[in-house]
Amino acid sequence: MEKGFGQMNGSSGRRRQQAAAGTVLSLIRSGQARSRAEIARVTGLSPTTVAQRVDQLIDAGYVREAGMGASQGGRRPRALEVDPTMGVVCAIDLDSENAAFGLLDLAGRLVAMRREHIDITEGVDPILTRMVRTADALVAEHAEPGQRLRGYGIGVPGPVDSRTGALVSPSRMPGWNGIDVAATVSELTGLPTVVDNDANLMALGEHELDRGIADMVFVKVGSSIGCGVIASGVLHHGHHGMAGDISHVTVPDAPPVLCSCGRTGCLDAVAGGRAIVRALTDDGVQVETVDDVLALAKDGHPLATRMLREAGTRVGHVLTTIMNFFNPQRLVLGGVLGEAKAFVAGVRSAIYLECLPMITDELDIAVSKAKDKAGILGAGAVVLDRVFELHEFGSGQ
Repeated sequence: MEKGFGQMNGSSGRRRQQAAAGTVLSLIRSGQARSRAEIARVTGLSPTTVAQRVDQLIDAGYVREAGMGASQGGRRPRALEVDPTMGVVCAIDLDSENAAFGLLDLAGRLVAMRREHIDITEGVDPILTRMVRTADALVAEHAEPGQRLRGYGIGVPGPVDSRTGALVSPSRMPGWNGIDVAATVSELTGLPTVVDNDANLMALGEHELDRGIADMVFVKVGSSIGCGVIASGVLHHGHHGMAGDISHVTVPDAPPVLCSCGRTGCLDAVAGGRAIVRALTDDGVQVETVDDVLALAKDGHPLATRMLREAGTRVGHVLTTIMNFFNPQRLVLGGVLGEAKAFVAGVRSAIYLECLPMITDELDIAVSKAKDKAGILGAGAVVLDRVFELHEFGSGQ
């Protein structure tokens, strides 16, 4: 027989209470159940127990009633939703030269965004202090009265050890090696903080827009190249967080360009945006940024177009092995190069030429829907998960 809250004793009883309430909260957050009746149907809990769990969530301020839901043949049920007024979280997508900030309410809705130019080489303390200051300004400008900041989600352009939280030899972040950004920001603010590689969070942000895709590979192709993997609907980190790191895969027959890792011919060094800018400059073309390259290609510049297609072909060649091994439903190209038709054409041609037909028959190769918001949406998702974790819910924070 199912026990009510009053019949449970000790810490194990409290854990079971929190677990059951956490399951109910998860169903409401994901939209799988939007009424008490739907929760009872999905979980198998009795209506009385469901009512108790929902009342606990309402009392804690996580859930509210939001009018009447659709009738299933009887009385219309009272709809339930996460209460967005209880707070906001700050999502930050950090790059070597820019930072995007997003403010999301507790229901996951993007309230405001801001972009700022930064120089990652300024050092850990100045950059993190500036990030916190900008987050506070966003809250002051855009949060509703009573909505306090509840946590940070941060994407960084370098590998993050999922076991320790420390950055591992981030080639584009000199001086940041071994830094636990999450712990440092938590010490500065007293708030829960989650940090992950930017490509991982972009993959998660893209998946937030279409959770029906269970297996997906997301490739960030901007000034540098990164990759995130969604496996069975979950972000896949691998043994210690390095899953999907294709930046330093050696490209056969590529020019012997020296990579930041000390080797030559790495994908990032021969196909990333910086590589294309460098190659065009060496050929006498006046470009300074990846955007300059894209502008030339749009105007039909033959060399810029050819280099974009060659870069796409090299990326596609590396991805071929991943497609054959992982067999995803969708391959998503994000970042600024993902918007370049010549680059996308190169990726497609390599994959269709080199992959098995059974792999490409139902493979959807798409440009990112989330676009420049992908990292923000992903960082927002992970910090919201942290805010709603059982230990925090159980503490009534």
